[in-house]
Amino acid sequence: MSSHVSPDAERMGADALLVLPTYNERASLGDVVARLLRVAPALRILIVDDASPDGTGALADRLAAADERISVLHREDKLGLGTAYVAGFRRAITDGYQRVIEMDADGSHLPEELPRLLASNADLVIGSRWIPGGRIVGWPRYRRAISRTGTAVARVALRSRLRDITSGYRVFRVDALSGLELEEITSRGYGFQVELAWTLERTGHQLAEVPITFVERASGHSKMTIGIVWEALVGVLAWGVALRLGAKGMRGAREPR
Repeated sequence: MSSHVSPDAERMGADALLVLPTYNERASLGDVVARLLRVAPALRILIVDDASPDGTGALADRLAAADERISVLHREDKLGLGTAYVAGFRRAITDGYQRVIEMDADGSHLPEELPRLLASNADLVIGSRWIPGGRIVGWPRYRRAISRTGTAVARVALRSRLRDITSGYRVFRVDALSGLELEEITSRGYGFQVELAWTLERTGHQLAEVPITFVERASGHSKMTIGIVWEALVGVLAWGVALRLGAKGMRGAREPR
């Protein structure tokens, strides 16, 4: 480490495990990992690969062999984003980390913005595209409209105060996660982000949003499908109905702070 790097910079991420789910992200993975470790040298990274046919898992193994800060969890099939993160959360709890980070492996979340998220001590810190200072680069208008509409529907249905409840760039305090029944988080795809954030919000945890720049992926293909969108929409509407009917598990929940 060069002498001009401050002690604080050298320790950036020392208490955190970053969980990086991958499926066919060979083109972007190496660059994302290298940038992460430059900005947060003390960070530990867990790559969770779902049997990528493009060789992402083999690349992850090579990265791990070259750097002890990186580890890999290989799964035998494409099991979904939500279950990948839950596996990472369990590793963070078991290994005694204080914080766990969610981030996409396709380069859309900028590693250089991670210190901004780590600067907050909230139970959940969300990198938000839809608050002042947040922005999106490379999305056509229809993609922006879909994202804004989905967020608006979720906010109304769930009575949420979050401005970007679907964002996947997040930092959790592990003690907040360890108090949840993670097996009860039912969503497998992007609805997982909504369900988990809303669960923490409605149970009175401290949440914060910080602005980020979201950049459309430069390589590979988006994992968003009609099925994933449908799962998230159905989930949000069902949770909203249950909230209004006072379903079991929601009675007595504290108002969001």
